[in-house]
Amino acid sequence: MLPMQDINPTRRTPILTYVLIVINVLVFLWQLTLSEAQLQQTFVDLALVPAALRTQPIGESVLDFLRSMFFHGGFDHIFGNMLYLWLFGDNVEDRLGEILYLILYFASGFVAGLAQVVIDPNSTIPMVGASGAIAGVLGSYLLLFPGVRVRGLVLLGRISTMQELPAWIVLGFWFVLQLVNGFASLDVNSQYGGGVAFFAHIGGFIAGIVITFIVTRFVPQPPVEERREALYERAQRYRF
Repeated sequence: MLPMQDINPTRRTPILTYVLIVINVLVFLWQLTLSEAQLQQTFVDLALVPAALRTQPIGESVLDFLRSMFFHGGFDHIFGNMLYLWLFGDNVEDRLGEILYLILYFASGFVAGLAQVVIDPNSTIPMVGASGAIAGVLGSYLLLFPGVRVRGLVLLGRISTMQELPAWIVLGFWFVLQLVNGFASLDVNSQYGGGVAFFAHIGGFIAGIVITFIVTRFVPQPPVEERREALYERAQRYRF
């Protein structure tokens, strides 16, 4: 299923989600000005390379983790990431607030990078993309809004149809897919992976759930009835 919209109102404009999307797009546009050789060298010099962590100062490694979250490997890579951030980030930002949302985003990104490094510490392939951080947002969304309806395209061969499914099915299936592909990619003879850091997705998703669980234990949440009423009153504006 390719998600297109979630029927989930927000109380305020998700400024930080929009800012993150703009920064990612601007960085990608800058990448397009580089030759292929320059781009690859930029990734090696500025992005996270697992094998290089052992010889780098801690400060430089932290910067590599951070910079990696804003690089992307191609149009499909950035489109998919920004689509998911745009769809699910606004509600998580709305519920957690700006500061906790940023903590969730970047902490999930760091955990995602570490998860992939632990799995493949000798890799010399630069890790790029906001996928791990956004996976944390998805994990948070799953915990906060499991029953919200998500509309998207279900592709059946050459036929596509628009369907509505609860978030726990959409995001749960996404996570299971990461697990299957991730463990399949561990086989040295496997054709799975294709450069995709599945364990970064897994680590980021779990980090998002854990961080959100901790936050919701200490930060008061809107009453259930209030959330239901908001959904009922404003859901129509989220339909085609």
